[in-house]
Amino acid sequence: MGKPFYVTTAIHYVNDLPHIGHMYENIVADVIARHRRRMGDDVWFLTGTDEHGQKIERSAAKEGILPIELADRVVEHHHELWKRLDISHDDFIRTTESRHRLGVLELIRRIEEKNPGDIYLGEHSGWYCQSEETFIPENQVRDGKDESGHPVEMTTERNYFFKLSAYTDRLLAHYRENPGFVKPASRLNEVVSFVKEGLKDLSISRTAIKWGIPFPGNPDHVIYVWMDALTNYIAALGFGSNDDAKVGKFWPADIHLVGKDIVRFHAVYWPAFLMAAGIELPKSVVGHGWWLRDNEKISKSLGNVVRPYNILDDFGPDALRYYVLREMVFGQDQNYSDEALLNRYNADLANDLGNTLSRAVKMSDTYFGGKTPPIPCNDNDLEKAAKQIVPEYLRAMDDLAFQRALEIAWKLVTATNGYIVAKEPWKMFKENGADDALSRVLWNCLEAARIVWVMMAPFLPRSTKLALERIGADPSFISHEALQWGGLPNGAPIQATDPIFPRVDISQYIGKKMDETTNAAPPAEATQAAAPDAARISIDQFKEVDLRVAEVRAAERVPKSKKLLKLTVSTGEEERTIVAGIGTKYQPEELVGRKIVIVANLQPAKLMGVESNGMVLAAELNGEPSLLSVDAGTPAGTKVR
Repeated sequence: MGKPFYVTTAIHYVNDLPHIGHMYENIVADVIARHRRRMGDDVWFLTGTDEHGQKIERSAAKEGILPIELADRVVEHHHELWKRLDISHDDFIRTTESRHRLGVLELIRRIEEKNPGDIYLGEHSGWYCQSEETFIPENQVRDGKDESGHPVEMTTERNYFFKLSAYTDRLLAHYRENPGFVKPASRLNEVVSFVKEGLKDLSISRTAIKWGIPFPGNPDHVIYVWMDALTNYIAALGFGSNDDAKVGKFWPADIHLVGKDIVRFHAVYWPAFLMAAGIELPKSVVGHGWWLRDNEKISKSLGNVVRPYNILDDFGPDALRYYVLREMVFGQDQNYSDEALLNRYNADLANDLGNTLSRAVKMSDTYFGGKTPPIPCNDNDLEKAAKQIVPEYLRAMDDLAFQRALEIAWKLVTATNGYIVAKEPWKMFKENGADDALSRVLWNCLEAARIVWVMMAPFLPRSTKLALERIGADPSFISHEALQWGGLPNGAPIQATDPIFPRVDISQYIGKKMDETTNAAPPAEATQAAAPDAARISIDQFKEVDLRVAEVRAAERVPKSKKLLKLTVSTGEEERTIVAGIGTKYQPEELVGRKIVIVANLQPAKLMGVESNGMVLAAELNGEPSLLSVDAGTPAGTKVR
C-alpha cells in the first residue's frame, strides 16, 4: 500500500435531514478520496454525525421521544443518502458511540496531565446562540440576534473553561510556519485576524444540558459541543481505546474538509486543544463555500433548504456530483438551480461527454464488427493532446481545483470531437473500407475517450464503469497508470447501446407546460431548392430572415423516418432542436461538432411529433442535400449577411 492519507468531513448535526450543502461536502471529500486512492495512497475517509447538545434535546422533547431516537432516525437518512451518492467513506462515526466518548475523555485527561490549569471551573455570562451552539460576542449581537440572524439568549452558568487565551502566540506562530494549514488563503487571513484580536477562554461544559458526555469527575456538567464534537476526528481512529493502531497510521489528518462558517472552530479551537494535549496538529483545514438559494445561505432556519432527491431519482448520482463540482469554484459560494443543473447535464454530459463516446463506439461497432479497432496508433494529435492535458489535470486535482480539473479534462473531449470532424472516418470507410488507416483513427478516438473517462472516475464513478465497459476497456483500470496513452486493447468487444446520459427536455422537466399545438405551417424541407421562377424579394424582406451560424451539439434519427434527423444546435447563447431532412445523405455521428447555417427566426412547427425551432440550410445536388457550412473557427451565433 502507499502512504497513508486521511480525509474527514465535518460531522453533520442531526437536528435536520441532510441538504445540498451536506451532499456537496461529502461529494468533495469522496472525490478527494477516490483520487488519492487512484494515485496509490492508503486512504481513510471519515464522515459522521454530531448528536449531542441542546437542539437535539429540545427537538426530541417536542416530539415526545428520546434524543437517541431522533438521532437514529436522521442517521438512517444519512446512510441512505451517502449510498445513493456513491460516497466511498471508510468509516462513519456518531458522537453517541462509546469509542467517541473514550476519545473525548482521553483528550481532557491529557490536557489536564500535560498542562494543569488549562481546564478550570469558572462562571460565564453571555449571549448564547442555540442554533450555532456557541456564545456570541457582545459586539456581534443586534436586537437579540447574531450576525447570521439567529436568535440569542443571555445565559449565565458555572462552567468548565479551556484557557484558549494562553495559545494566541502559539497559534499565530503555527499559521506563519505552516501557510497551508488553512485553505484557501482568504480563510487563513480571516483566522489570523480573529486570533490577533485576542482570544478569550472557552466554555467547554454546560449544566443546562443533560444530553451529552458527562464531564469527568463532575457529572452535573455535560461536555460542551466543540470539545466534544471536534474530538471525533481522532476518536474514530481509536484514540483513548485499547486499539489505537489507526492513530499511529493515519494521524495527523491530511485534510479536514469543513464549511467556511466553522473554519474558526477547526483552525483555532481544535489545534489549541491538541497543543494542550501534546498531540500533533492536522496538516490542513479546508473551508469550502456555501450553496445559496437566491444569494442566501441554504439552511433550515431560513426556509430555503434544497434537497434535490428528484435529481437523484431521475438522473442518478453522477448528474448531481458533476454539477456541484463543475458549477462551483471550490472555496467560493454558488447559487443552486435545478435549471442550471439540467443545462449542465444536457450540454456537458449528454452532448459533449456522452455523445463523443457514442460516436466513437458506434462507428467502431459498425466498421469493425462490434470490436475495438485491430491496429493502434502511437503518434497522432490526440496522443499529443492527452500527454499535455493529463499533467495539467493532475496538478489541478492536487490543488483541489475541481472546476479547473474538469475544464482541463474537457479539452480532450473537445480535441476528440474536432479530430472526428477533421478525419471524417465515415468518408474513409466509404472510400477504402475498414483499412489500417481507419483502424488507427478510430482507435485514437476510443483511446482518447478512455483517458477522458479515467479522468472522470473520481467525479462520475458509476458512469465511468459503464463507459469503460462500452469501449472495451477494463472498468477497474482507473489508476494513475491508466491515464497513460496506450491502454485500450485491440479486438475487444464493445457495446453500442443507449446513451449513458440521454438528453432531457428541461422545460417539461421543471414543470413549464409546453405548447403542443401550433397554427404555423410546417417548414419546408431544408433540402428543397427554390423554383427557377421564384419571386424576387427586396433587401428589407431578406433582412427579416435571421441567418446564423450554429454548432451541432447532438444528432439522432427521428424514429420511423429515413430522412429526418433531430439536431441539437447551439447558437452561442442557447441550444435548440431543429428537425432537418438530411438523413439520406448524412449520418448523425458525422454532424456533431460541425458548423452549419440555420434560419433562426422561423416559427416552430412539429415534424413527426418533434418540435423544430428553425431550419437548416442546404443545397440540393442530384436529389441529395448538401449542407451549407462555414469555417470551423467561426463562432456559433455569428450572423450570416
